[in-house]
Amino acid sequence: CVLLYDEPLGPVAKARLKVIFEHHDGFEIARQDLSIRGPGEFLGARQSGLPLLRFADIEADLQLMETARQVADELLREHATAAQKHVLRWLGGRQEFFKA
Repeated sequence: CVLLYDEPLGPVAKARLKVIFEHHDGFEIARQDLSIRGPGEFLGARQSGLPLLRFADIEADLQLMETARQVADELLREHATAAQKHVLRWLGGRQEFFKA
């Protein structure tokens, strides 16, 4: 693989090139790139940057997020009306993202 670039490189570009230079595993390169650029929005159009999650790190808190998913499933089963009102308030006008 040959990478061509023009100077000056910013810190993000240097970090990405360093990852590509140091790793040959595409999955590891993708993981590192995700760490550098951020995952963006889960319910939006931004494909990079810091997500709006303020309490969890997707990679570090995977088990916590699985537990939260299980609790959410139980809430939907046991208290569907209250859960739906809460979700609609949380989503605001972004329901169209679930139609994809």
